[in-house]
Amino acid sequence: MAGEPRPIAVPGAQPPAGHYSPAVAHGGLIYVSGQLGARPDGAHTAHLPFEDQARQTLANLFGVLAAAGASPRHLVKVTAYLVGVENWPRFNAIYAEVMGEARPARSVVPVPELHYGYLVEIDAVAAAPQEAEEG
Repeated sequence: MAGEPRPIAVPGAQPPAGHYSPAVAHGGLIYVSGQLGARPDGAHTAHLPFEDQARQTLANLFGVLAAAGASPRHLVKVTAYLVGVENWPRFNAIYAEVMGEARPARSVVPVPELHYGYLVEIDAVAAAPQEAEEG
């Protein structure tokens, strides 16, 4: 498992605005940076309803996983940060719908606010595909 961490770029998506990678693969795991609901072209969706933001955020998570050669079934741990605990039931419904049979460990953390006024942010850890298929 030795070796240098490998940054993951997402083809077709805007590069991060800060000094970080969308994800880093190392030691058989893929660490996905916090994803907001911005569209791949960089357009913000913070003005849209919670449901739209949650769907876009999950789509962004799946896009990063795909760039790393993984899918939702490779997810090990997901952390969702939600503005407003009242959004939790709506998040649960959307999350269950888009995750399908994937059931990674998960934490949901109510927060007072997120960058750019978004209502949801998600980060995650996934098993690298070759590791998941061997183990």
